[in-house]
Amino acid sequence: MEGFVDKANASAFLSAYNKIDAQLRAQYNFSSGQSFTDIVRRCAEKNAVVRRYEDDLAEYARLRNVIVHQSTDGQFVAVPCDEATREIERIAELLAEPPRIREVLPEKKVVSIEAGISLRQAVLLISRTGHSNLPVYEGKRMLGVLNNRRIIRELGSVLSRGQSVESFFSETPVADVLDESDMFVYYRYLSENATVEEVLSAFEENKKLIAVLVSERGKMGERIRNIVTPADLVHIGKKLEERR
Repeated sequence: MEGFVDKANASAFLSAYNKIDAQLRAQYNFSSGQSFTDIVRRCAEKNAVVRRYEDDLAEYARLRNVIVHQSTDGQFVAVPCDEATREIERIAELLAEPPRIREVLPEKKVVSIEAGISLRQAVLLISRTGHSNLPVYEGKRMLGVLNNRRIIRELGSVLSRGQSVESFFSETPVADVLDESDMFVYYRYLSENATVEEVLSAFEENKKLIAVLVSERGKMGERIRNIVTPADLVHIGKKLEERR
């Protein structure tokens, strides 16, 4: 019975390995002559899931070579343990069907504000709710996001000009302090159907990113349905580890 289990493990391991190999070659147009290890190394630069499991996949490549090249007459001289088999199957599933944001991260209550309210009112709202990224709307259209960085910058400008902070914050509407460039530097739009891999890649590609803004189609101006911050990445990582 033990030999049967071992053979089943080896077959399942090789099946998952081949699925990963085929998936990466097809997705990134690698030639048939490139080795699996080289493909993993190159894909780690582009794919957050591969990057997360790069070392494991390199180890699995070595184990696969032992299984294939040292096995004769249908008998496996080396077999993967249960844990390794389950893990490579999980990685194969993550690459073939990456989980969507909505599947691993529940929607939060997004606190938003109207463009015409004063900066003072917005600061009080941030203090009361603890939310540091407030989408700003003019009617149904989102104009931008008010955050702590923008508020501190405005405060510094007021102080440097010798103006009254109280007057400026009480009389200035939020819309007047928004900077469109912030949306391209500190935020990234993704649709609600975006994958977790896209979220992870967004943060890894842009170290200045404050948050990923999730809307229906991932288009600027749409109503924000969820906000993903670096604090959520730990939760996402745990969900990926739990996925079977």
